[in-house]
Amino acid sequence: MKKLLTILLLLLSLNVVAQNHRERVKALKVSFITEMLDLTEKEAQKFWPVYNEHDKKIVKIRYQDIRSIRKEIKNNIESLTDAQASDLLLKLDAAEDKLHKLNLEFSKKLSGIISPKKIILLKIAEEDFKRRMLDELKRRKRGKE
Repeated sequence: MKKLLTILLLLLSLNVVAQNHRERVKALKVSFITEMLDLTEKEAQKFWPVYNEHDKKIVKIRYQDIRSIRKEIKNNIESLTDAQASDLLLKLDAAEDKLHKLNLEFSKKLSGIISPKKIILLKIAEEDFKRRMLDELKRRKRGKE
């Protein structure tokens, strides 16, 4: 019983650490994008609710829909029939198409909030942030080895 309680507490603490980590990364991303776009207060008030709504939709598709399809492919690649592979490919294409449509819709919404130049800067800032985060992960991984 004591071991079970210890394991549950450990899992709970790992979950809290992961959640805190995600929140810190999100805060860093918000700060990075705000600085890169040089948003006015008025722009920021309109921009962030639209951005956060879009981000939630994108995360859901990437980390639920696409990840589950890729997991199914990975787990069954040796035994997939052509029909099953075709079905999975159609599902993957549909999810990626959904992402593309959301991004187009997002750009249209932003055009009423910030300038076209700032929309381009946003795309650059998001890519730069991802690259910096990956570089940091690689650096930390090398430090542990």
